[in-house]
Amino acid sequence: MPRSTRVLESSMGRGDGAAEISTKVQASLYGWLMLAGIVVSIVFWSRLARRDERLLAVYVAALLGAFLGAKVVYFFAEGYQHLGAPDRWLQLATGKTILGGLLGGYLAVEIVKRLAGYPGVTGDWFAAIVPVAIILGRIGCWFHGCCRGKICNPAWFTVTDSAGVTRWPSVPVEILFNLAMIALFFLLRRNRRLSGQHFHIYLMAYGGFRFLHEFLRDEPKVFGAVSGYQIAALLVAILGVWAFVRRRPASSRTVLAAK
Repeated sequence: MPRSTRVLESSMGRGDGAAEISTKVQASLYGWLMLAGIVVSIVFWSRLARRDERLLAVYVAALLGAFLGAKVVYFFAEGYQHLGAPDRWLQLATGKTILGGLLGGYLAVEIVKRLAGYPGVTGDWFAAIVPVAIILGRIGCWFHGCCRGKICNPAWFTVTDSAGVTRWPSVPVEILFNLAMIALFFLLRRNRRLSGQHFHIYLMAYGGFRFLHEFLRDEPKVFGAVSGYQIAALLVAILGVWAFVRRRPASSRTVLAAK
């Protein structure tokens, strides 16, 4: 469900003035946190770009590809359902998905690396910054009231939305997942394990996680109990597996040549 719709729904029961102020504050905070995620990636990547100016083109491609992919996948997963709505342009303008961002960003990076003739591996760097950016974005989701979990009975792990409804803690769970991935990549880098495969591992892990987690999220379904985001999640996981296997022989040849 688009963020604007969720915020309006969560504001029901409040006074009109209070709801309007709360919506504006939430929207502003969400926007700043999304911007913070981009700024963090820019600072990190600007340092890398000093090694090779082509890395700047790679980063710009990743950013633009992620934005376009996030919009396209959102449209096919959910956005098309709002085409007849009075606020369809608002919904289409604000809707996006991380899954599409991963697909579009990966494709754009591979294309630009070929065009620029850059032979190096960049995935390990993206694996270091993508989880951080997603965490910042999800904190924005938390304050914005979007990306909610399904309604469930009160328990020690449930969260309560602004309407007093207990839900599955979808946003906190995804933040914990990304914190775990940050820790994993830190250990892999420190021990120099699976170099060149870190982002592929992230794609496989995040795709699998999101496919399963979608059963507990409050999202529109397209085929029975399956949401459009689950289809996108499978594509992300499959892309990760394909890229991991595709690079593995090359890594093996490099090791053999070194011996």
